[in-house]
Amino acid sequence: MKKDVTPPKKPLIFYYIIVLVVLLLINSMLVPYISKVSIKEVNYNDFLDMLESGAVQEVQINENTIAFSAMDEDGLIGIYTTGLMNDSSLVDRLRSANVTFGQVVPEEASPVLSFLLGWLLPLVVFIGIGQLMMRKLTNKLGGGAGAMSFGKSNAKVYVAAQTGKTFADVAGEDEAKAALKEIVDFLHDPDKYKEIGAKLPKGALLVGPPGTGKTLLAQAVAGEAKVPFFSISGSEFVEMFVGMGASRVRDLFKQAQEKAPCIVFIDEIDAIGKKRDNGMSSNDEREQTLNQLLTEMDGFDGSKGVVILAATNRPESLDQALLRPGRFDRRVPVELPDVVGREAILRVHAKDVKMAPDINYHAIALATSGTSGAELANIINEAALMAVKENRKQVEQRDLEEAIETVLAGYQRKGAVISDQEKKIISYHEIGHALVAARQKSSAPVHKITIIPRTSGALGYTMQVDEDEHYLMTREELFNKITTLTAGRAAEELVFGLVTSGASNDIEKATQLARTMVTRLGMCEAFDMTALEVVNNAYLGGDTSLACSAETAARVDTEVMNIIREAHKRAADILKADELLLHRLAAFLLEKETITGEEFTAIMEQNPPRIEA
Repeated sequence: MKKDVTPPKKPLIFYYIIVLVVLLLINSMLVPYISKVSIKEVNYNDFLDMLESGAVQEVQINENTIAFSAMDEDGLIGIYTTGLMNDSSLVDRLRSANVTFGQVVPEEASPVLSFLLGWLLPLVVFIGIGQLMMRKLTNKLGGGAGAMSFGKSNAKVYVAAQTGKTFADVAGEDEAKAALKEIVDFLHDPDKYKEIGAKLPKGALLVGPPGTGKTLLAQAVAGEAKVPFFSISGSEFVEMFVGMGASRVRDLFKQAQEKAPCIVFIDEIDAIGKKRDNGMSSNDEREQTLNQLLTEMDGFDGSKGVVILAATNRPESLDQALLRPGRFDRRVPVELPDVVGREAILRVHAKDVKMAPDINYHAIALATSGTSGAELANIINEAALMAVKENRKQVEQRDLEEAIETVLAGYQRKGAVISDQEKKIISYHEIGHALVAARQKSSAPVHKITIIPRTSGALGYTMQVDEDEHYLMTREELFNKITTLTAGRAAEELVFGLVTSGASNDIEKATQLARTMVTRLGMCEAFDMTALEVVNNAYLGGDTSLACSAETAARVDTEVMNIIREAHKRAADILKADELLLHRLAAFLLEKETITGEEFTAIMEQNPPRIEA
């Protein structure tokens, strides 16, 4: 495969020289013609005729010529010249015509003045404008206050007290904190490690989904160690000028070694650390920057206490040379928190908010499965905003529950106008989900049912909350989830004999779950334990791509459709057996618009299941 090589970029001085040459050519060729006075030569007879007609206004008598200004037929003043004749009456004629004597043609400037005005002054102006443009461009790129600051690192440097973060501010990441505490301990007391021959890790790579607290952990390490903290983003190394990124890397490590012991934090390191020679179009500047980073990490002395921390949510895209021991010796996963971690994170963010004393943080943690620390912080803030809107002095449990729905599904659209028939369809759709979920074993309990539309586009939803955290799921549990997802459409078909677009999101989720069972989880007898799909960017959405032949992909599609068809039939059978209860619950939801889990459970307990599910 032919490699697409980007031509090297010209340095800034190259364009500087081109502009200077153009300016000099204009000055030497064009300016003289512009500045030269336009003079028309006439014979002596024409001069006398113009004098008699009164057109001549001013005369300059030179040694061999006569220069004069006169008005032409169009009323415009022009400058003319003629030869000087032996005419003794010329002066009298000029006086009788009231012509003045003066300087008609300007004197030629001296060579020194011509040089100063024609060459030196434009050059000084050009250099001044260039310096001004260079300074503005440098400041825009963050290179410093002047032109000479190109290539300087613009990392933000904090002293220990300025980070304001310690491990007490980080919750839900106990394993990551334990891995980083050794670095802090080494910076505090390096002698006990040197005594046994242990070396400080040169670098630690923090990997995990967005919002899990990678930057916060790096700040906490610096705060605990009480050492200077250099913070810079990987994108700040990538410049439009060749060599600038590598120069910034050199300057960053120079500053770090001068302030050792210290911590250097490079956020989003994948901006400069992507794999090289992967068949794609390359970026010479990025590769030079990466090579310089690798060289600097090999060259500095780790015993002085310079620790490199980096964060990324795309570890699979990093160059292997960057990940080898001796550069980034440790890979610290910063994963999404479990239920205990979520509860701890909620308590940390609630410290600065006035909360009601009876807040059940564990219930909120159970209802926010799969959320990151940043999302949990946003939930606390949204709850506080809701309390302010209702003129209350503290946050209550209902504020937190509403905040969960706001973050996950958007704000309520209370002003949305929905017809009575559509409301009825939505009610049966949501009750279909809840009823099938309640009738199946190994399904999460129903927490809330509502038909109030949300800004995310949902016209209603059924919230299920597990009573505890699950790390493994059986084939039966996954099949039950698919059955619950298809139950909304099954209810529409059973009651109204039609299908609507309201099940689009359910269909998408059911299809994705069924495909995962077939291609990645080995839950299909036709393929046994064969992996047919590869996950790309596990921390950024987890997009997948098939790794099988076209014939196998067609069989995968068939198995997926069979799973969904079987789940759809099962949901329809459950609803048909409990049709009277379906009507009763739908009418109750239509009247109240929102049903709590307790209200739903009370009605379900009065009506035992009619079939085994």
